[in-house]
Amino acid sequence: MRKVLKVLHSLAACGLIGGLGCYMILLAMAPQDTPAAYADLRQSIAAIGTYVLLPSVAIALVSGLVSMATHHPFLNKGWALVKAAMGIFMLKGVLTVIGAKADYAAVVSRKIASGESAPEVLDAALAQEWLALGVVMALSVANVVLGVWRPRFMPRSQTEAKPKAAPDVYAAHADSGRSRPAA
Repeated sequence: MRKVLKVLHSLAACGLIGGLGCYMILLAMAPQDTPAAYADLRQSIAAIGTYVLLPSVAIALVSGLVSMATHHPFLNKGWALVKAAMGIFMLKGVLTVIGAKADYAAVVSRKIASGESAPEVLDAALAQEWLALGVVMALSVANVVLGVWRPRFMPRSQTEAKPKAAPDVYAAHADSGRSRPAA
């Protein structure tokens, strides 16, 4: 069960980062010469959001939470708790910001292509979209780094936190019958 969850979680993380990269590449490099071409681009971006990003972030979050529930030592690890919190923020980012911006821009671009709306309407939306993409991509990469690196964010347990006492050299001398050396 743990291996299946780990594979699902890893594949979903790959899908999420790949989908975000594809989204960014399309947004930056795809032809946007005419309103119709831009409308087609926005439809493609909306499809990536719907069919790649949303399922990937959902599978990553669910598999990570189920992994924490089934493997109890993860509940005491700070890195796992930070990953869970960042996963929730990524889900919120993908659902509310990226998904909404992609769908909104697709609808507005169709209106611009048909002459119903002015092109300036999209300018403000695009600036926010790039910011949201950058934040979600940074969270995704940080999540992968935390999963691989697994740093300690919480203090060690009481038994681990106490330093081990140095061996008493004088006790070894006392057992051998020798006198203690002068200090």
